[in-house]
Amino acid sequence: MSASSAFNDEKGGSSSVAEPEYGHDPASGGIFSSDYKRHDDLKEMLDSNKDSLKLEAMKRIVAMIARGKNASDLFPAVVKNVACKNIEVKKLVYVYLVRYAEEQQDLALLSISTFQRGLKDPNQLIRASALRVLSSIRVTIIVPIMMLAIKEAASDMSPYVRKTAAHAIPKLYSLDPEQKDQLIEVIEKLLADKTTLVAGSVVMAFEEVCPERIDLIHKNYRKLCNLLIDVEEWGQVVIINMLTRYARTQFLNPNMNESLLEEGNSGEKTFYGSDEDEDEDEEEKEKKAEAAAMAKRKPYVMDPDHRLLLRNTKPLLQSRNAAVVMAVAQLYFHLAPKAEVGVIAKALVRLLRSHSEVQYVVLQNVATMTIKRRGMFEPYLKSFYIRSTDPTQIKILKLEVLTNLANETNISTILREFQTYIKSMDKDFVAATIQAIGRCATNIGEVRDTCLNGLVQLLSNRDELVVAESVVVIKKLLQMQPEKHSDIIKHMAKLTDNIQVPMARASILWLIGEYCEHVPKIAPDVLRKMAKSFTNEEDIVKLQIINLAAKLYLTNSKQTKLLTQYVLNLAKYDQNYDIRDRARFIRQLIVPTEKSGALSKYAKKLFLALKPAPVLESPFKDRDHFQLGSLSHLLNAKAGGYQELPDWPEAAPDPSVRNVEVPEWTKCSSREKRKEKKVEKPFYSDSEGESGPTESADSESDSASGSESGSGSEESGSGSESEESEEGSESEEEEEDEEEKDKKKKKKELKKPVQETESLLLPLFRLQTISPSSALKNYELLHRITGEGLSVEYCFSRQPFSPDANMVAVQMHFTNNATSDTKNLHMEDVKLQSGMRVKEFPEIELLPAGETTTAVMGIDFCDSTQAANFQLCTHTRKFFVSIQPPVGELMRPFFMTENEFRKEQGQLMGMNEITEKLTLDAKCRNEHAIVQRVTTAANLSRVPCGSDKEFAGRTVTSSSLVLVTVATKEEGAAQLTVNCEKMVIGTMLVKDILLALTQ
Repeated sequence: MSASSAFNDEKGGSSSVAEPEYGHDPASGGIFSSDYKRHDDLKEMLDSNKDSLKLEAMKRIVAMIARGKNASDLFPAVVKNVACKNIEVKKLVYVYLVRYAEEQQDLALLSISTFQRGLKDPNQLIRASALRVLSSIRVTIIVPIMMLAIKEAASDMSPYVRKTAAHAIPKLYSLDPEQKDQLIEVIEKLLADKTTLVAGSVVMAFEEVCPERIDLIHKNYRKLCNLLIDVEEWGQVVIINMLTRYARTQFLNPNMNESLLEEGNSGEKTFYGSDEDEDEDEEEKEKKAEAAAMAKRKPYVMDPDHRLLLRNTKPLLQSRNAAVVMAVAQLYFHLAPKAEVGVIAKALVRLLRSHSEVQYVVLQNVATMTIKRRGMFEPYLKSFYIRSTDPTQIKILKLEVLTNLANETNISTILREFQTYIKSMDKDFVAATIQAIGRCATNIGEVRDTCLNGLVQLLSNRDELVVAESVVVIKKLLQMQPEKHSDIIKHMAKLTDNIQVPMARASILWLIGEYCEHVPKIAPDVLRKMAKSFTNEEDIVKLQIINLAAKLYLTNSKQTKLLTQYVLNLAKYDQNYDIRDRARFIRQLIVPTEKSGALSKYAKKLFLALKPAPVLESPFKDRDHFQLGSLSHLLNAKAGGYQELPDWPEAAPDPSVRNVEVPEWTKCSSREKRKEKKVEKPFYSDSEGESGPTESADSESDSASGSESGSGSEESGSGSESEESEEGSESEEEEEDEEEKDKKKKKKELKKPVQETESLLLPLFRLQTISPSSALKNYELLHRITGEGLSVEYCFSRQPFSPDANMVAVQMHFTNNATSDTKNLHMEDVKLQSGMRVKEFPEIELLPAGETTTAVMGIDFCDSTQAANFQLCTHTRKFFVSIQPPVGELMRPFFMTENEFRKEQGQLMGMNEITEKLTLDAKCRNEHAIVQRVTTAANLSRVPCGSDKEFAGRTVTSSSLVLVTVATKEEGAAQLTVNCEKMVIGTMLVKDILLALTQ
C-alpha cells in the first residue's frame, strides 16, 4: 500500500508540495531544500511489484536528468530494476545507467552479470543498451569482458547493435590503447558491413583508433561512396572528411597541369620585374617552357574512383544539414578540378540564410576560398552585403569576402557599399571597413587616388577612432607614391594637435620623418611640439619622436640639433628601458664622437633608406593548408586530434587495390602486354591536343577501351570465331583479312581523335560477336492460314540499325503461299507503350505468288520487353500482329578488357548484382558450349583472357552496362552472376541464361 499511496500522492494533492523540487527552476530554492528524503517516494515506487509504478518512477527520473537535476543518489534503487521483465522499464533503466555508470562504477560492477545477460536479450534495443552501459563503465578490470561483448555485437543480426558496437570501440580504445590490434580487426569486419546505419559509426571508430590504416578503406571505398547518400547526416560528415584525406593519398592532383603553368607564369613575372639577373630569368623561362611541354606530353586523366566520389557527393550539396553541405564543399575545394569547384558556391551562399553561428563558420571558409577561387563567388556578390542586424564578427567576415572579391569591374559598387558602412555606430566594424578600403586601394591601382581622397575626407570626421584608423591606412598608401601627396602629409601634420590615439599619432610622426624632404618647413615645428609633450606620450609615440629627431638631425641639423639633443636627454631617463636603449643607440649613431664606431658613417643609409611599401594581405591568405571546415581552420592553429591534409602523390598509386575481388589477371602473355603498352603510349600523347587536360570518367573509360581494343583485337577475334558455329567460316576468314587491313590503317592513323578510333574499332567487334544468321532464332509473326496465304516470320538480326542506333533491328521474312499476288504490304495503326518508337519497313509494292522477300524495321523498346503492336496491311486485308523481344535482344555487344570488366563490376554491386547457383546440362560442360549458349541467349561479347567465362554488353536504348559471369566448378556445378545498372533487365536475363545453360 505504501508504494501505491506514494504514487497517488505524487499524482494527487501532494504534488504541489513535492513537485517544485524537480519541476521548478533551480533559482526557486529547491536545490537548497533541507528535506533529504525528497527521493524516498521514487525509491518506494522503484521497489514496488507493479510495473506501472516502476515505469512512472523511471519516467520522472529521466525527466529530472533531462532538466539537469542530479539523480545519482537513486543509483542503487534503479540498478536493481535492470533485471525487470518489462521492456519499457528496462529501456529507461539503461538510459539512466548510461548517464551514471561512470560516476557509480562500484555499484555498476555489481550488476555486470545482468548487463552480460542483457547482451543475449531477444530485443535488439536491450542488447544495444546493455553494450552501451558496459562500455560506459570506465574500469580496466572489465576490458576483456567489453572486448568480448564488442566482438559478439559486431556479428549481431541487428544493424542497430552493430552500430552500437562501433560506438563502443573508441571508448574501449581510450580506456586501454593496448587493445588496438584486436579493435582494428573488429573495425575491418564492420567496414565490410553493407548497411547504411553502421557505415558512419564505423568510419568514426576508424578515425579515432587507426586513421593511418588507409589499407582498410581500399576494399570498402566504392561501397562507402555508393552508400553515402543514404547514411545519416552526421555519418555523412565523418565519411566525407575521411574520404577527402583518402583521395589526397590515392589520386593525382586534377589541377596539376595548371599548377605547372602557374609556376611558369610566376617565373615570367620576375623576368619582367628585373633587368639584372637575366641569366637566371632565362633559366626560369626555360623551366616554364619545359613545364608547359610536360603538361602537353602527359594530359591528366581522372581516375574513375575519383570521379565516383565527386559524382556521389554532389547531390549532398542540397542537404538540409549545414555540416554536410560544408563537408561536401571542402571536399570539392580540395579534390575537384578547377572547372568543377564552382558548383559549391550556390550551396554555401544558401547557408548564409541560416543562424549566425553557421554563418560565421561558412564565411570563414568562403573567405579562404575567395583568395584562390575568386571567380566562383563573384555572381553572388550581393549575398555578402552587410545587414545592420548582423553581429560584428559576421560583418567583419563579410567585409573580408567583399574585399577579396573586389576587381576592376565591381570596385565602384563595393566602394559605394563601404561608404555607407563607415556611418555605422559599430566602431570595430567601421575600423575594419577603413582597412578594407586600404586593401582595395593597394590591390587595384585604378582606384588608389579615389580611396586616398576618401580617406583624407574622413580625417575631418568627429569620431576620433575613425580618424585614427584612417591615418594608419593613409600612411600605408602614401608609401607607394609619397612625392605626389605632400599636401596630404602637411594636412596630417596639422592633426597632431587633435588626434590622441597613440597608433595614429605614431603613424603621422613616422610619415613626417620618412618624407621630411617633402615638408622641410613643417617637420622641425612638429618635432618642437612633440618635444614639449614627450613625457606625457605613450611609448609607441615616444619611439617615433626619437626616430623623427634622428632623421631631422641627419637632414636638417642646423634647425634641429638642439631639439634632438633635448629629446635624447629626455629619453635617456625615461621609465621604459626600450626607449632608454633606443636613445643611447641613436646618440652614438648620429652624433659622431671619438669613441663612436664605424657604423656612424652609415647613419644616413640606415635611417633614410628606401623602404618597400607594405603589402596589405588578407589574414586568410595561407589558411587553406588546414582542411576547410575543421576546427583548426577556424582557429588558424592546429587543434588537438587534427589530422593533416596529405599532399597529392607525384605518381598515381595502384587503382586495383580498390577492386573488391582480386582474381588472377596475369594470364595474358607478356607479348600482349607489350602490345598494349605500345598502343597506349602514342594514344595518350597524341590525343592530348584534341581531348584537353581534363576528361570526365566516361570519356576516360571509353578512351581506355579504345586503346586496349587495338591491342586485343587479334585474340578477341580468334576467341569469338572459335565459339561461333562452323557454317560461316569462309565469311569469317574474309572478315579476318579485313581486320588485318584495318589494323595496318590504324597504326598509320593513330594520331586521330579518340572518337574516330572508337568508330573504327566498333564494327570489328560487332563482326566478331554476331552469330551467323542461320543460328538466329526465328519467331512467327503471321501464320499462313491466319494470313490467307501470307506468312511472316521475324528474327532479331543483331546488326546495328543504321537509321537510328537506339533501335533494335528486326528482320522480317514475307512468304506468299497464295495463288494470287500480294500488293502494297505496309504497316498501320502502331500502338506502343510510352517512350517506345518504331521505324517502319519500306512498303513492298508487289509480292508475287510463291515468292519470298525480306525487309528490316527498327524498334526502340526503351529497354523493356513490352510488345510493339501494329497492323500489317495488304491491298485487301489488315492483320493485327505484335513483336515482343526476349530480354537478351535488348542489348548490343560491348568490348572490354578484363581489367575494365573488373572495375565496372566492382561499381555494380549490391542491388545491381544477382547471383544464382546452377547445375550445367550434361552437353554444356565444356567452355565452347557454355559460350555458345550464353551468346545465343543474349547479344553479348566475350571478354578476352578471362579466368571465368565473362561477357559484356550495353542496353541498346540507354547504354546501361550488362556484365555476365559464369564461374564453373567441379561436377557441372556453376555460379551465374549478372551485374546490371537496370535491376529488372538483370533479373530477367538471369532467368533466360539459367534456362539456356540447364536445358
